[in-house]
Amino acid sequence: MKRIPVLAAATALAALLGTYATTLAQAAETPLSQGRPATASSVENGGSPASNAVDGNLGTRWSSAFSDPQWIQVDLGGTATVNRVVLAWEAAYATAYTVQTSTNGSAWTTIYSTTTGTGGTQTLNANGSGRYVRVSTTRRATQYGVSLWEFQVFGTGGGTTTPPTIPPGAVRVAEFLADCPYSHQLPDDPIIFPGLPGASHMHSFFGSVVTNAYTDLAALQNAATTCNPSVDKSSYWVPTLYVNDVAVQPTGTTFYYLGEGVRDDVIARIQPFPPGLRVVAGNATATGPEDNTISRWSCLHHGEVNPGKDFVNCPADGLLESYLDFPQCWNGRDLDSADHKSHMAYPVNGDCPATHPVPVPKLRQVLRYPVTGDPARLRLSSGPGYTMHGDFFNAWPADELARRVNDCLRIIVKCGADGRP
Repeated sequence: MKRIPVLAAATALAALLGTYATTLAQAAETPLSQGRPATASSVENGGSPASNAVDGNLGTRWSSAFSDPQWIQVDLGGTATVNRVVLAWEAAYATAYTVQTSTNGSAWTTIYSTTTGTGGTQTLNANGSGRYVRVSTTRRATQYGVSLWEFQVFGTGGGTTTPPTIPPGAVRVAEFLADCPYSHQLPDDPIIFPGLPGASHMHSFFGSVVTNAYTDLAALQNAATTCNPSVDKSSYWVPTLYVNDVAVQPTGTTFYYLGEGVRDDVIARIQPFPPGLRVVAGNATATGPEDNTISRWSCLHHGEVNPGKDFVNCPADGLLESYLDFPQCWNGRDLDSADHKSHMAYPVNGDCPATHPVPVPKLRQVLRYPVTGDPARLRLSSGPGYTMHGDFFNAWPADELARRVNDCLRIIVKCGADGRP
């Protein structure tokens, strides 16, 4: 976008480069933030993503939408002790902003604050600790958004990410998975009805063996799981299926984490789910097939049976399959929302919408039931087949999930349950 004349812009950038070079000479160490995953509240356009602010290149920048407030944050990959933050502002800078740290990406501690920012390159004596570091702006200096050539965090600790390589013969599909057999059933739902046992229709739970109405992240992290890999402590649940009013549980329960549905450049920006993220897909209150466009039913090894939004009639040697795709764009702020859906969105035209700028893995739930024959005998605890829905409560260890996103999804490689090709 055009903000200032070209000559003036060149002069300003030259001055910035001189100041920045001096700053780098004073700080020979590599920033903890260099090349780490970065996310932001918004982007001005596809050419100014958050990752540009942590790439070490003064010719690229992150720029936000033209409104207040805004934020940009970086995941250092592990807990770090922060002693300095360098902000190299473009001409569109913030006069009022804070620098914050967090151990979990949701609870923040302010380590620096100003209401008199002057732009340029600012070296801040910001001391704190955490895995995540965020710059939150509340007042812009111009009519435009806010923009950073570089956002650098210095200190000790953090994590290390080895650039992944594509193994010879790798299948070029962005995928890893978890097989999580049935655990138990309860009329509970810790997302929709937290703290209210028995308030929900019957659910079948997979993964964590302790999920109930009172479940929180700590409970999942400290409990056993049915999943392979066993590091996945997440909980997954769906309405229970009944055949002639007798509960039937699936014998095949695979949860795929995918990069499909967005452009390759968006796949390269996929971020791990934050710990404690809660996601709901489908429509439990659907009154007809068209009220639920996300879920579908089909028959294993019987392509001649057309998939449908409602139950289908599977031949005697088949299995009834349920497919459900979860939204893969996050607003970057909330682990849940009042309607349990607004903090997430589905992509549009191969990218995440500006309201939900953070691409995350696409969770696909595939369940296979030992059920064939007349679908009139079938019902879900929530109603007809088109009321199929799913719930996901993320409890993956942050480092394990980050490794899979880095080594499988971003480089478009198919991995198994161990997160390796």
